[in-house]
Amino acid sequence: MKLLAFDAALGGFSAALDDGARLHVAATGRHDALEQGLGRIEDLLTEAGLRLRELDRIAVGLGPGSFTGVRIAVAYAKSLAYGSGVPLVGVSSYDVLEPDGAPLPLLTVVRGRKGVVCARLRPAAGSAATTSCGPVAEVLGRLLTGEPGAMHVTGNTEDVLSEIAERGWVVRALPPRADVPAVAILQLARTRAPSASLHALAPDYGEAPAVTQPKGHREG
Repeated sequence: MKLLAFDAALGGFSAALDDGARLHVAATGRHDALEQGLGRIEDLLTEAGLRLRELDRIAVGLGPGSFTGVRIAVAYAKSLAYGSGVPLVGVSSYDVLEPDGAPLPLLTVVRGRKGVVCARLRPAAGSAATTSCGPVAEVLGRLLTGEPGAMHVTGNTEDVLSEIAERGWVVRALPPRADVPAVAILQLARTRAPSASLHALAPDYGEAPAVTQPKGHREG
């Protein structure tokens, strides 16, 4: 299967292209390089000797994560899929970061804007996962409601590990599924059904940036 995957939600821009024989990867690691990163998609196709319409699937990270990155990447993925007629698969940032076969309970953390995280808690097998976005203390207060025990944690864990431990949990940090987010998206997209409609493929912005009222604005 020839597949192109890219992400701009997690730590900058990354892209991965499987041409059926070789994996091609590009990553900027910086959010300020998003436009240049998107240009690397054409470079990867040229490197692989492929045209966009020759792909079997396109896949994109849906977020949460960088608000601007998610918005631009999802819009770009839809335009590529629409113009080429290639099916499009969306993959959640939580799934991108979660290691394959990770033990439960598992908390997957995504860094948003400054001071804000989004997290998904997968408790014991058979129980529904829950998500929350906001300041670290509020998110952990909403998700970690059970009796403290062992908690496996993965993703952007820097802002949460110490606070989880302070709540009495034994923290066991796990590495993400792949070092490059786009590579994880590519792996997951192989076994996922494409979206039935491009309009139905919705980004997950987590907690959107606060809206700043213009000067002189008064309520009421």
